[in-house]
This record gives sequence, structure tokens and C-alpha cells, in this order.
Amino acid sequence: MRPRTLLRSLAALALTFAGLTAVPVAPASASQAVPQAIALPGYKIQSSSITPDSGAAISSPGYAAPGWYAAGPRSTVFAALVADGVYPDPFYSTNMKNVPASDFTVPWWFRSDFTVGPETGLSTFLDFTGLISGGDVWVNGTQVAAGLAGAYTRHEIDVTSLVHPGTNSVAFKVNPNDPNKQLTIGWIDWVQNPPDRNMGIFRDVLVRRSGSVALRDAHVVTSLNGALNRADLTVKVDARNDSASPVTAKIAGTAGSQRFSQTVRLAAHETKTVSFPLTVKHPRIWWPYGMGGQPLYDLDVTSTVKGAVTDSSSSTYGIRSVTSSLDASGHRLYKINGRPILIRGGGWSSDIFLRWDTTYVQDKLKYVRDMGLNTIRLEGHLESDELFDMADRMGILVMAGWECCDKWEGQTNGGESGDPWTAADYPIAKASMAAEAARLRDHPSVFTFLIGSDFAPNATQEADYLSALDAADWKTPVVAAASDNSSPQLGDSGMKMEGPYDWIPPNYWYDKRLGGAAGFASEVSAGPDIPTVDSLKRMLSPSEQDTLWQNLTAPQYHRSPSRTFDDLTLFNNALVGRYGAPSSLDDYVRKAQLAQYENVRAQFEAFGRNFTDASDPSTGVIYWMLNSGWSSLHWQLFDTYLDQGGAYWGTRKATAPLHVQYSYDDKSVVVVNSTHTPAAGLTVKTDVFALDGTSEYSNTATVTAPADGGRVTAVTVPAISGLPSTYLLRLTLSDGSGEIDRNVYWLSTSSDTLDYDDSDWYYTPTTSYANLTGLTSMPQAPISVTAASASAGTATVTVKNTGTGKVPAFYLDAHVVDASGTPVLPAQWSDNAISLWPGESKTLTVTYRGSAAGVRVSGWNTSTQTVTFGGTGPSKVYQAEDARLSKAGVLTDHTGYTGSGFVDYDNRAKGYVEWTVDAAAAGSTPLTVRYANGTTANHPMDISVNGKVVASKVAFNGTGGWDTWADRVVTAKLRAGKNTVRATATSGRGGPNVDKITVG
Repeated sequence: MRPRTLLRSLAALALTFAGLTAVPVAPASASQAVPQAIALPGYKIQSSSITPDSGAAISSPGYAAPGWYAAGPRSTVFAALVADGVYPDPFYSTNMKNVPASDFTVPWWFRSDFTVGPETGLSTFLDFTGLISGGDVWVNGTQVAAGLAGAYTRHEIDVTSLVHPGTNSVAFKVNPNDPNKQLTIGWIDWVQNPPDRNMGIFRDVLVRRSGSVALRDAHVVTSLNGALNRADLTVKVDARNDSASPVTAKIAGTAGSQRFSQTVRLAAHETKTVSFPLTVKHPRIWWPYGMGGQPLYDLDVTSTVKGAVTDSSSSTYGIRSVTSSLDASGHRLYKINGRPILIRGGGWSSDIFLRWDTTYVQDKLKYVRDMGLNTIRLEGHLESDELFDMADRMGILVMAGWECCDKWEGQTNGGESGDPWTAADYPIAKASMAAEAARLRDHPSVFTFLIGSDFAPNATQEADYLSALDAADWKTPVVAAASDNSSPQLGDSGMKMEGPYDWIPPNYWYDKRLGGAAGFASEVSAGPDIPTVDSLKRMLSPSEQDTLWQNLTAPQYHRSPSRTFDDLTLFNNALVGRYGAPSSLDDYVRKAQLAQYENVRAQFEAFGRNFTDASDPSTGVIYWMLNSGWSSLHWQLFDTYLDQGGAYWGTRKATAPLHVQYSYDDKSVVVVNSTHTPAAGLTVKTDVFALDGTSEYSNTATVTAPADGGRVTAVTVPAISGLPSTYLLRLTLSDGSGEIDRNVYWLSTSSDTLDYDDSDWYYTPTTSYANLTGLTSMPQAPISVTAASASAGTATVTVKNTGTGKVPAFYLDAHVVDASGTPVLPAQWSDNAISLWPGESKTLTVTYRGSAAGVRVSGWNTSTQTVTFGGTGPSKVYQAEDARLSKAGVLTDHTGYTGSGFVDYDNRAKGYVEWTVDAAAAGSTPLTVRYANGTTANHPMDISVNGKVVASKVAFNGTGGWDTWADRVVTAKLRAGKNTVRATATSGRGGPNVDKITVG
């Protein structure tokens, strides 16, 4: 039973995210009261060099702790000192560099109090993992543990004889952390190392109380058949008699809707594993986001002795299957519920000080889905239980594993840092694997575990890991390494780790060698990801901002402690060579955003295009990295402040479910269909323009895109005589309901040239650059911007290119801002980083958290405009449940809707929702339908205004789950005053679930 399950009934840990709320366990009746587990509420901490007191004194109730610092229930030493104001913002400038590391070379004390009630006959245990890096424990003046080791090892200490009703005290003497000498947590070259090296307690310490029979390790072993219509389950739980006498216990519970029960005879201090085989017909299957829904089942187990409840356990699990094998090309391939999946993800970074913030983590996971990614990779830094709960409910796959480049691979790392293992390290590693396997096994989001990273374990390490996994009933694939290595039992990893980690050009990704789009690339990117100007001003001093763009080879503290990655020279050389020398900080950043957009887009597009190749296909790609745990200049798709730049928008564009894209290698224009349904009747329009908007080439093709990652070529762009050295390529994908996808490239007649023969482990040299300098003299384009907010946290923004000539408004970026012009974050946009040709307009919707005054829109060749909300009158929202309905009804059985419910169409054609809406004036008006579609099939609808169909068979594709809502925008002409707007299902599947319509 993972520790999370013990706290599920505590209101303080109720999670709300993505419109979902964790359901607490119903409280037991007074006569059946279940003993509770509580987490220590927080600590007082102090250096052992400051206090002379012993552990016996410090752990005694009533100890005054004079001058000690406050710390949260999960806290490193430095995190607590920052929160207490001892040190200034470590994310700014070199503040963290100036903290003396010598303060953390001695143990620190963590002291806490807890209260127990007057109940008799209960056993009490301290249960915890997350001690960095090991130490000793005292309770009520008595030492109860010494020499604990391992950041992930689980410790359960019986303190029954020491606790008493009322206030009790516990003290931890936490040792200094050294990732090269201990099996713990380290940062390698991701960020600058925190001064304390994360010394502290980063997970909850639980005080668990139970009667004579305690329950441990409740879990569900799932076997799903290939037809997905039957699941065979085995519920397992360890029943432990903590008394000195034999007992007979009834172990009973529910798994989903099925009940089970068994009577067990236990000798004194005996533990038995109790099993319950169950069968579920037509189970609700868990899918990754974008492939289906994310239903979860509840597991509740209770032990009773003579009618009295002695312990209970509550958790959730999902029913799904994961298989993995090597394809014909030797690449690692995963299948979810029998369906091959292209893994598209990013390397997850914890907060650098291991601080836990539920809302912040939720925001980052929402960004993962918003970008169209399906996976996060945890290289070590195995987060708190809540992250995995969120991933389960949001349908985000988690690739877990141990970290490289320190003690974890010290025995096999070929000379990298990390001490070789001693005999004492092997049992710590095995215990760590056992604890994490038991914690993660029931999470359907966790689909694999990598027992090696840059290197595979040796035979003894592998045998220990696999033994621990087998004992924990671990049923998802285990892989030897994230690199191209093998271990004796598991064999080849089928993965590659050949870089790049620093700048290479976009066309690199299309060559099937090194890190290019073939096989499973476990960590690759073009390195630097420069944040927005807003974020740079939060993290760099004025002089550091000047150095960033004026001294392009200078070391950058906010990049990496590694000599390989401590400057931006490769990135900056390419930026100057391709775009021209920067003239200011703003100019440097805007060029960086273009460079990051085109490169990240190319990376994900190349892997997406090659997924279904007959030979040497791509099977997975992990962008290195998803985010940064610190204010950083590299390896992030969004920054630590949750602002989004070119890397974010390039990712989001490349992963669109139905996507038109350009191939840098052969100039083909292809449509990639990541949905489970073939897409017929698609129109692909290919246009090449000079930078002044002059048309140089145009082609229109009709195609059908095969499903499940299939692709179809629409056209190959031919050689075009007289083409300027820098030009634009616009691709438009449409169906009968209008534009589905637009993709704009800035290209050159001279290509980037790569020198593969001189490749290093972290990059391939570029000997000549594409010429994109023409962009600097691109003619200006006028735009208009209007913005309205119908309610707090949402806004509608309409941007129009008001030019009368040919010049496009290029790379328009929108930010919600407060009254001072500061971005309001997090924010999720329906679209962004867009380009508009003269006369074109685009209505964007955004949801955000915070107090916003308006919207700022900037562009490559436009003036920046900031407009306040309400300039043209607010948008109006009309709930679906208040509309006129036919062959549809109002329900509330899914989460995330607004108002009092949502409308569920019958599974037949011609059902409709009809709203009566108001328009202040006649004219074209965006109509935004908020909907959910938990299937993988399109549920098309006709949109009619005042009895006339204005958009036929508009696609309402799958949103990844019935709890996941999306917007579909149709622009229609309304008359002044009252109008009727009807959404009518046109297929036998009926319409999607509809929440509301926003007019304006």
C-alpha cells in the first residue's frame, strides 16, 4: 500500500485539477472507527554546529528549539531557509552562488511534534521514505533508528512502546548529501547545484496507527485480454498481526463494484498475503490522453477482528495493458492496450529545492497536454504520490527510472562521476527498487521503468532490481537503460542517447542517424531555450541582460555548471549566422524565439512523420527537457515562471492530432494523422511567398490521411526560379467545415550544412547556415486587436491584419497581462504564435489564473499593441443546459463543465442544442462551442444561424476523455438583436457533450 493511500481520507490532501476532484473515503461510523494515518505537520530545523543538544533532548516533548527555523512537512534545509527569508530569491542573478556551501557540510536537525488520542490497544509506526541523505531518528527521547540510508528506501519503525496520549516528539538528524557517494538525488548538469545538495526530508513522514491486524501493500494485479472486453484481477494485501496472540481477521473490501471477503487466521506477529481473484467483463479501459478516456477504479480494503475495524486501505487503479518489444529495426516500441503509440514527451524536472506545490505541478501537467505531448520522463527525482495521481487522471504517461552520472551508475559508468559501489550499496538499491515498485505499480500512467540511464546495470544490480520488481508484482515493461546498452537478462534497451544536447539546425532531425528521427531517442534537443524578455528580467540583473546579447560567448550562470554547457556559443553563432547579429535584448530574444520554434517543431514533426515508416521507423522521442526546476537558459519547453515562448508553440504546432507539415529533407508536404480514425476529404493548400507577400508558388491537393500515425504526401515543393534567399511557406489543411491546421515556415534557398564526421556526443557541427537574415527587413504589417473577458479567467482576443497590400503579419504572439503589463500566468491559448495575411483575422480564446487587465500582442513585423478588456463589448456566454434541446439531455456525471451541467446528445443523428443569443450589432462573430468527446471518433455537427446552415459537418474530434473539454470556433454573420444558433448532430454517433457557447 503506497503511502498516498493512507492519506486519501484527509481533507488537506484533496486534489483538484483539470476540473476533477479526488473523492474522499466515506468516514466510518463511530462504532467502526478506522485508525488514521497522519503526516507530520512540519518541522523546526537547525544546524548541528549551532545546537549542542543531543537527540534525546531534542526529541523530548516541550523542547523549546530556540532560534530554530520553520520548515514544511516536505522540505530541504535550503528550501526552508529561503522560505524563512534567510537568503534572497535564489532564482535571481547569482544570489544562490553567494550562499556558503560550508553551512551544509554538517548534519541538520529536523524536529516535529505529533498528537495521538487516548485509544488503547493500538500500534503506532513511523513510516517514511525521502530522507536525504540518510540519518538517525529519535522519538520521545529514545533513539529508534541509526544509519538509515537511501533517498528512496522505505522505513517503518515500531514506536508503540514510546508514544503516549497527547503530544509526542520526533527528531531526525539528517546527514549531508553527496550524490556521488550515496544512492540519493543529484542534478548533474541540468541546473546549478543547490547549496545544501537537497539535504532534508522531501516526502511525508507518516504516523500510522492500527489495531491488532494491520494492512500493508494493498494492490491490484491486472491482466487484460486482447479484445479489451475482459480483465482478470487479483487483489492482494498483506495482513499483519501486530499482537502477541493469535487472531482471526476478516479481510474484506471492494474493487470497483465487486466485493470480496476472506477470513484469515494469523499467529502472533505473523504476516500473510491475502489474494482475491476477480473478473471484470467489459471493463472501462484506461487510455493515454488523446487515445481515449481515463477511468479509474477504487480499491478499498478493511480488516476487522471481532467486529472491530483494525485498519483500512483506500487507493485507485486503472485497467490497461502495456507491452514493449524491439521492432524489426531493433527499436524499443511500446503498445498501450494493443495499439502502437509514438511516445512524445519531455524530461521532467522537479523544483531544484524539491519543494512540492500541488497547483504548480498541476499547471505544468496541463501544459504537457496543451502541447500535445503524451509522456514525461523522470530520470530519478521520483516525485511525490500526487504527481502520479494527477497523471492517472490526466492521461499522461510516466516513464520512470534511475538517474545517471552519480552513485546510481558508479559501478558501470565508464569513468563518469559516481563512486564505485561497495557491498553495502546493493541492498540499499534493491530496497529502493522495492519501495518505488510498490508505490508506483497501481498507477496506470506509469508505463515503464528504466533501471539504467546512460549505462545499464551489471548482472548483480540487474538481478536485484528484477527480483524486487517481481516481488512487488510489477507488470509493466522494464528496460535496461535509456541509452543503447544492454543487461544480461533484459538484453538490448532498444533506445538511443546519441544527442544532440546543444544547437543543431532543423534539418538535422530528418537524417536517420545519431539523434535524428529513427528509433527511440530518450533525451534529445537543440539545447538552449531562451525565455521571454518578461522572464529574463525576473531572473537576470540589468548587467546580465546586457551580457546575454552583447557578449555572445560569455559564460552564463543560468545555463549549467558543466564546462560543456556553461555558455551559449553554439546557439549564438547560429543565431547570428542565420538571423543576423542582435541589436538589443528585445531583438536577441525575438530571434531566439523564432530559432527555438522552428527547431523544436522540426524535431517533433520529423519523429511524427517517420512513425509508420516500413524500415527504421521512429518510435519515441523525449525532448531534453520539458521544464526547468530553476530559472534557466536551456533545456525547457516553458520556463520556471510558466511563460511560453517559441519552443512551447513549436511543440504545440507539431503535435496537432491532424497536422500538415513540411519535410526539410525532401521538401514534401505531408499530412500526419495521429487519431484512430482515417481522415478523408482533406484539402492541403501549399503557398510559397516572398517576404513582401508576393506569391511564388501555389498548389492545392485533396488527400486521405490514414489513422494511427499514418501519413500521406500532398505535394513536393518544386524548385522555384527567382525565389528570394529568405521566403515563407504557408501550409493550410481544411475539410468541409473549414481550416483545421495552418503551419507557416520561414526558409532559405541556402541550407544548413552539417558535418557528421566531426560529431561530438552533444552536437554535430554546422559548417554553413541557412540565410534567414531577410526577415530583418521584412515590410511592416498593420494589425488591429480587440479583447473581451466574459468572466474572470477567460478572454477572447481577435487579431486582424488590416493591411490592404500583400504583406503578412508574421509570428504574432499574445500574452494576457495585468495592469502593469506583466504576463498573467499560467495561460492556455486556443492558438498562438500565428501569422495572418492581409484581411485575415483570428479569434483566440485563453484561460488563465490571476487578475488580468487586457492582452498584449506583439509580432515580428508589427507594432506591439496592448488592449484592455471590453473595448468592443464583452463576449456573452450561453449555457447548453439552458438551451432548447432535441434528442439530448442534461447530465452532470463528468467533471470540468461550467454552469449547472452539460448536454449529452443521444447516439443518433439530428439531435440538437439551440440557443437564443444576442448581438449588439450585425456582422461576423465568432461562435465558440465548448465540448468534450471521450471517444476517438469524430462527432460532426452542422452549425446553423437563424435557420441557415453556416458551417456543415464541423468536426468535433476526440478530446482525450469525457472530463476533458476543448473549444471549436465557427465564425458566422449575426444580425443585430436576437439570433438562434443551433448545433445539430449529423451522424449516428450523435453529437459530443456540449457545455456552452460563447458569442463574440
